[in-house]
Amino acid sequence: MPDNTTLPSNTAPPTSASASTAAQPPSSSSSQQTLSPLEKEVLEEYALLLSNLNKISAALAELSEKPTLAILDSLRVLERKTSLVSTLLKASVYSIVLQQEAYNEGEREGGG
Repeated sequence: MPDNTTLPSNTAPPTSASASTAAQPPSSSSSQQTLSPLEKEVLEEYALLLSNLNKISAALAELSEKPTLAILDSLRVLERKTSLVSTLLKASVYSIVLQQEAYNEGEREGGG
């Protein structure tokens, strides 16, 4: 018997409106009075966590819709820029080392 509980891969995540209503307790005045300040704070943190997870889900959905070639092209550009920065940094460090050696040799010749 197949398991019908799994969702298809193209199923969209729940919207923030439907998910946020599921995370909130029933809105009766008696239940609001019985919550301690700590419980209210915990519920607020859960609501914030839900909001953040929905944002991440939306960002991942947007990324998954982009064609792979566009992502690879962007990564190639980033790799070139990173390589250039790395090369320039190495050249700068090498230049500083050479200057320091020349300075030290000048001190030895003048002072010794």
